[in-house]
Amino acid sequence: MSIEQKRIMRIKEIKAQTGLPNSTLYDHMNKGLFCRPIKLSERCSGWLESEVTAIVGARIAGKSEAEIKALVLSLENQRATKWGNA
Repeated sequence: MSIEQKRIMRIKEIKAQTGLPNSTLYDHMNKGLFCRPIKLSERCSGWLESEVTAIVGARIAGKSEAEIKALVLSLENQRATKWGNA
């Protein structure tokens, strides 16, 4: 049985990879266009690299906002199912 590696990215990495400023990133989260972060501690959050990569890939592929929302919902549901509590 192999161990699946998961990498958690912090906000600076997300901004560098997406080119989005904080305000737009959080606006996208509120609209369902970007996954919500994982709470790491009281004052620290991060995002799964695999989820960020999937969303960026969908944008590069020219997916519509409706398709990206569906992707984000699917990714968050997978996270909840696989890891228990998202």
